[in-house]
Amino acid sequence: MPVELTLHKAAEELRRGDLASVLRARQRVAGLVGTYPQRLDLRERLAEVYRVLGQPAQAGRWTYLSDERDPEELQAFEHAYRRADARLVALSWQGRVDEAPTETARSRLASLHRDAQLELQRELDATPDQETSWGACLIVMVGGTFVLVCFLLGIVTLVQFLWKLVS
Repeated sequence: MPVELTLHKAAEELRRGDLASVLRARQRVAGLVGTYPQRLDLRERLAEVYRVLGQPAQAGRWTYLSDERDPEELQAFEHAYRRADARLVALSWQGRVDEAPTETARSRLASLHRDAQLELQRELDATPDQETSWGACLIVMVGGTFVLVCFLLGIVTLVQFLWKLVS
């Protein structure tokens, strides 16, 4: 079905306003966004559907790359997807940053990519080195072996004591 006809059907369903119709509209427009992920107008139409559904985080998700966006929706989106890499995945952008149709979209995508790289680098810097991990593992293994040996010696001693009592 052509894009304009699908959008027209989705608009009719939104006008009906009942939940089933609005959910069908969401499905139609989400399908278009999946097929044409670089069309910001389709993303904005999907945001409209989510506004009708009362889901500001999703509305903020689909207007994130737009020139104009609602600050409360943006905040709800960033709260729902706290990490930059999670926001990148949620945006469902396909293609390179420089393929975005507007300077605003290119700038926001580039910023998200930078933020995601910084988050990853901070995590890598905070991860203990391999030697520390092996050392901690060795200490736990030695401690566990010591506890097991003590337990077994206690069992043997108890059995010997009970054997002497019976004999």
